[in-house]
Amino acid sequence: MNRVRLVFSGSGGQGVITAAIILAEAAVIYEGMNATQSQSYGAAARGGSTRSDIIISDSEIDFPEVIQPNILVCLTQDAYNGYSSIIRPGGILLTDSRYVQLTRKVDAKQVELPMYDQVMEKIGKPVVFNICVLGALIGITEVIKPKSVIAAIADHVPKDFVDLNNQAFDLGLALGV
Repeated sequence: MNRVRLVFSGSGGQGVITAAIILAEAAVIYEGMNATQSQSYGAAARGGSTRSDIIISDSEIDFPEVIQPNILVCLTQDAYNGYSSIIRPGGILLTDSRYVQLTRKVDAKQVELPMYDQVMEKIGKPVVFNICVLGALIGITEVIKPKSVIAAIADHVPKDFVDLNNQAFDLGLALGV
């Protein structure tokens, strides 16, 4: 790996920023890589647009903003409509089939998975949707090792919820393989 540029996008309350922080910290703390993570969100804490840029690299990172991501995750139709045009040719576009209808042709591998529906069917708690998405991303891209993400999850969630989040991560990982 040289450098991977990712954009996670969705709406407030979906855990987009938390998932991005977990990914970046897993890369730095458990894989010894360099990473940056930045975020922007609308005025509304829940329901407003949310975006997080992550760069993971084995060399220095000079500029933290992602202009053209290799990997784009869109968890709402608005995010898809707003960001699908910025993906780097040949990149990967990950969407959730419940919330996003693919309407554009992009020069990328488009992966549409029923992540939210699977979380609700198998776990029953929508709060771990973001961790399922993170698992699917790792399953598809192998950008970092699953065990690194699992360790970072344990660092970020309350102890009583680690198992629940690990179940969601494993579910996403299986969907992404």
